[in-house]
Amino acid sequence: MIRGFILAIVLVVVFYALSFVLFVSTLPHMPDTMPRADGIVALTGGDTRLDAAASLLEHGRAKRMLVSGVDQATSRATLKNVMHGGTWFDCCVDLGYAGEDTRGNAQEAADWARDHGFKSIVLVTARYHMPRALQEFRHRMPGMTLIPYPVEENGIDLSAWWRHRSTTLLLQREYAKYLTALVMTAIT
Repeated sequence: MIRGFILAIVLVVVFYALSFVLFVSTLPHMPDTMPRADGIVALTGGDTRLDAAASLLEHGRAKRMLVSGVDQATSRATLKNVMHGGTWFDCCVDLGYAGEDTRGNAQEAADWARDHGFKSIVLVTARYHMPRALQEFRHRMPGMTLIPYPVEENGIDLSAWWRHRSTTLLLQREYAKYLTALVMTAIT
């Protein structure tokens, strides 16, 4: 009985480790070409994400952008300055303050897309965060065309993640959250 229990524990650990390595090895890369979409949704969490989303909007890859998960204390003027916004910012950028986590970002974006009659969205977030973000967004936006635009976050080396304890821990946390999102979207 104890041997069976130990064997079960070992199998679970091995399965988790293999599935984690598979998760990391299949993280999406930035696309070679970028199709047009109706809107862009940038999830807060780093200037790299905002810069990438701003560049897409400036280059006409979409009509409008939502920055989701903006801190309540951040003003429109502050964010415009951070994003080096010009006239494109004034006309075409909406700030979302309601999304406090990825699930909240997805709901906020779903409401925004519906209000604007959008059928396609470019989703901009960190490369390691993209699988979970896509899972939450697909769950709340069935029928929406979602185009992932994963960006490399400054200071996070995904090419040699196993060499950096902080990156490995970040990826472990993200994988656990991704598994949770899979379960939660399946049961709700």
